[in-house]
Amino acid sequence: MPDPSGKHALVAFGANVAHGDQPPTATIRAAFANICERFHAVGQLSRLHASPCFPVGAGPDYVNAAGLIIFDVQVDAAEILSVFHGIEAAHGRRRLSRWGARTLDIDLLALGDSILPDRETQAHWRCLPPERQAQEAPDRLILPHPRMQDRAFVLVPLQEVAPDWRHPILGLTVSEMLAALPAADRDAVRPLPG
Repeated sequence: MPDPSGKHALVAFGANVAHGDQPPTATIRAAFANICERFHAVGQLSRLHASPCFPVGAGPDYVNAAGLIIFDVQVDAAEILSVFHGIEAAHGRRRLSRWGARTLDIDLLALGDSILPDRETQAHWRCLPPERQAQEAPDRLILPHPRMQDRAFVLVPLQEVAPDWRHPILGLTVSEMLAALPAADRDAVRPLPG
């Protein structure tokens, strides 16, 4: 699915606390619908999956999903990110801690085959040692998401909607990145019923 035009986006969703009386499963489905409606786009949402909270003990297990959004026109990454932050806020997201419990997290994983802001910056954040990942966060959008290839909770649902998307730097498809992860990581991401 090569797309240098930026007319499709890969998106990750996560939530592990309710927003009012709305459980995480409903929040994720509503957020996906909000995105499609806001951009007049079509899309496909993966099944919902349960995954262990990271870091361990930081809160309840997560509900995760991935979406493929197809736009009618080219959309700017900054505009997409702004819309995502607005949808997160509307669903009760408060950015109090980096990896804390949350009502909704929406991550732009990829926009077509875009590399933002450049290959060197993307490589810096992709190769950041784990101990620094917990302490440092980029001050701008990095695409493709620098941690996507490391996270089963992203790749398991993403394989359902975009298995053949190829990382523009690593040269691997979603399916290949997922297969490269330890089996225990893949097995920890379980599809939810319904």
